[in-house]
Amino acid sequence: MDAEGRALIAGVLERWEGGAVVVSHDRDLLGRVDRIVELSGLGAATYGGNWDLYADRKAAERAAAERTLAAAETDAARAAADARRRAETQARRDRAGRRKGMKGDMPKILLGMRAESAETSAARNSRLAARQSAQAEADLTAARERVERVRLLSIPMPSTGLASGKTVLEVEEVRFAFPVAGDSEGEGKVLGPVSLRLTGPERVAITGPNGAGKTTVLKMMAGLLEPTSGIVRRPVRAALLDQDAALLKPDETVIAAWLRLNPEGSPNGAHAALARFLFRNVEARRVAGTLSGGERLRAALACVMTGARPPQLLVLDEPTNHLDLDSVAAVEAALNTYDGALAVVSHDTVFLEHVGITRTVALPGARVGASSLPP
Repeated sequence: MDAEGRALIAGVLERWEGGAVVVSHDRDLLGRVDRIVELSGLGAATYGGNWDLYADRKAAERAAAERTLAAAETDAARAAADARRRAETQARRDRAGRRKGMKGDMPKILLGMRAESAETSAARNSRLAARQSAQAEADLTAARERVERVRLLSIPMPSTGLASGKTVLEVEEVRFAFPVAGDSEGEGKVLGPVSLRLTGPERVAITGPNGAGKTTVLKMMAGLLEPTSGIVRRPVRAALLDQDAALLKPDETVIAAWLRLNPEGSPNGAHAALARFLFRNVEARRVAGTLSGGERLRAALACVMTGARPPQLLVLDEPTNHLDLDSVAAVEAALNTYDGALAVVSHDTVFLEHVGITRTVALPGARVGASSLPP
């Protein structure tokens, strides 16, 4: 849905005087609600207030979960140390008792009583240590599970080495004519002229209503589509990631996709690279068509960013459309560490703000006929 459609829905919600149940990943829209119910692996949780209050509460929960995990790790280490200390103390007592018995200056009946007492004490200490260790390990496991469920996914982005003054992209007077079936006069829909220059790690948003040709412009920028007229210069490596991560074939595994997109790499290198993006061991052999939206985008980023030459220009076409909010936050965090140039199409204004867009290029709706559009 484009910005106009989103604004229309937001306006309807603002004027609506009755109750409303909203299911959405649109954070701007969620900023207008009174209460949020989150469904997760931990169950259903209710948060009073809008998106901003919810986000603050979630951040506090993550911090609390991390503190609980740290405390559980300390307790588990302490329990293990206590068990070792009790065992060592009991072993010293046993050795001392055996040495005393070997001297032969103690009645056998007393030796037997001491031996029995030592065995009872050792058994009691062993059971106590086992209970304490088992409880500490159970608390640690529970804390780890909770942290894993609430911790934001981390997507590491390697450096591209892009210099601040390097020309990344030049688009000069580019037009693209869309053929129309049955159009004998050749006057199909025309996009352009579009002119654009990117230098260094700039971050540009391409905006416009649905049908304006935003995806077409991105494909020309990435070199996947040739313009009808005009010039596109791209002296750096570029990668296009769309909402479906179409560079991944649905019937191939993640590791097969990595090797196809990085032919200079090796299987061992592929496994190491994918592990950094949380596709470890058997996860790397999952079929792309079975991945969720967030997993597909993570796999696509892994495939294009961990080769010998990471792209210095990322072209993103509605990358958050199929992502849940935690995955969106993870992508935002990753892009904020990316040191290359970005060209993005997204109707999510909060996403554009969070990834630090510095410039916007607006495309008016493409027109029918030979007349061109203003840049």
